[in-house]
Amino acid sequence: MDTNAQFDKAMAECREVFVAKLKDYGASWRIMRPQSVTDQIFIKAKRIRSLEIKRRSAVGEGILPEFMAIVNYAIIGIIQLRLGFVDTKDIDTARATGLYDQVAAEARELLQKKNHDYDEAWRGMRVLSYTDFILTKIERVKEIEDNDGEVRVSEGIDSNYLDCLIYAVFGIIKLTE
Repeated sequence: MDTNAQFDKAMAECREVFVAKLKDYGASWRIMRPQSVTDQIFIKAKRIRSLEIKRRSAVGEGILPEFMAIVNYAIIGIIQLRLGFVDTKDIDTARATGLYDQVAAEARELLQKKNHDYDEAWRGMRVLSYTDFILTKIERVKEIEDNDGEVRVSEGIDSNYLDCLIYAVFGIIKLTE
């Protein structure tokens, strides 16, 4: 199995959803403050966990779209951290997708480094662990946000968002293998 090819495939599917939503709504997410993005990732991960425990969905949507949403919101979160939030949409589809692609490339590079060091240990993990790790990362982000972004020895918000993205991609890969 080629992790890079699987990552690229998963990211291409997430990007398709991102672009489709841009066509529907524009970059309306530009008004979101980072805390709201964090909460959006939180509710997506909580829903995945709920579905994993209950093993059925009352609204008919499954786990896979939620992992895809986490990927996209993690990228949105990183963009928002870099650009800051605004009161109105201020970027067009081309700029939004360019920023998306930049963050996706950074995530791919980080994945390659981590896979090198961890020998693709993620392949032996259960999908439910990815969910729990995402929830843990989001709890950490909330603490950092509540501390005005200050960290002493820990990674920052952007690093935690990247980790959420990577764990979500692992979930997408595992669910589609």
